[in-house]
Amino acid sequence: MVSQNVVVSDAKTGIITVSTVSNSSVFTPSAQKPPTAPGYISISKKKLLKNLEINGAQSQRLNSWVDSMRASSPTHLKSLSSFSSEEEHNSWIKRHPSALDMFERIIEEARGKQIVMFLDYDGTLSSIVDDPDRAFMTSKMRRTVKKMAKSFPTSIVTGRCIDKVYSFVKLAELYYAGSHGMDIKGPTKGFSRYNKDKPSVLYQPAGDFLPMIDEVYKQLVEKTKSTPGAKVENNKFCLSVHFRCVDEKKWSELALKVRSVVKNYPTLKLSQGRKVFEIRPMIKWDKGKALEFLLESLGFENCNDVFPIYIGDDKTDEDAFKLLRERGQGFGILVSKFPKDTSASYSLQDPPQVMNFLQRLVDWKQMQQ
Repeated sequence: MVSQNVVVSDAKTGIITVSTVSNSSVFTPSAQKPPTAPGYISISKKKLLKNLEINGAQSQRLNSWVDSMRASSPTHLKSLSSFSSEEEHNSWIKRHPSALDMFERIIEEARGKQIVMFLDYDGTLSSIVDDPDRAFMTSKMRRTVKKMAKSFPTSIVTGRCIDKVYSFVKLAELYYAGSHGMDIKGPTKGFSRYNKDKPSVLYQPAGDFLPMIDEVYKQLVEKTKSTPGAKVENNKFCLSVHFRCVDEKKWSELALKVRSVVKNYPTLKLSQGRKVFEIRPMIKWDKGKALEFLLESLGFENCNDVFPIYIGDDKTDEDAFKLLRERGQGFGILVSKFPKDTSASYSLQDPPQVMNFLQRLVDWKQMQQ
């Protein structure tokens, strides 16, 4: 016998009552139909089953989202990793060894080829912080990226809007792909040696979605303002709802609020990153497509002697990692202290290690000149 919670409402007062009933007493053919209590609405077996099925499916989807939200939390990852065996961790490191430990091997693979660098921003060039508006990169990291851009064509590929990430990086000699690659802009004329004889790069494949994105942004701001710590960020061609500062007890409530808005826009898709919901146009464009476009813009579309390196820490970077595997050129580097499923070939633990790796590339390049 299975018990179920049945929701009925008082016709006069509108008060909702939850009663526990058993399947055997309500749904068996031999059961007598109970008399309807005064002031209550009777529910047919078919309708009740349908409601229970719908509510169960919605609850399952919500639980799945909350589990995913927990999994994206570094604190949860830390607690989970403590239960992982050392053997499992070592196995992951063997599949995705440190790019610093394997530096000489990487250089051998890249020798005689044109290295092209692609860098995520948050969690890669800057640390993940509670306030996304304060995700500043260090001066030392900025100097390292500046030297990198003098040695190799270098792009920032981020979910942020270009204006925001440029306010952090402040380097005009870079290529920028904002909004998960849906807003691409080349270096300012005269600042990069790699675009002297090339037309200015500007590509916005999701331009038609701008009015819709602005509309959804306003709705999300209104919808989430009652959730302490929630922050909605307009990245021009996509939106981010940050929940890094939201009490974990409020995560389910926030997930429902975000979904209630996005469900009304079938041409937008909702995904999740590191303690952030991402809302993007449902077009065939991602960070992998942006990488391809930038390689083409640089004149490396059909080159066999190009060696792209993509460094990132988020789920959205996986599209670029997968693309490089499919091309059989270059490789991806995942920035993470904990084992994750990834298509990246190598790993680095944090932004300081990223800076160390970039500096070693610059030093190697200077030695070749």
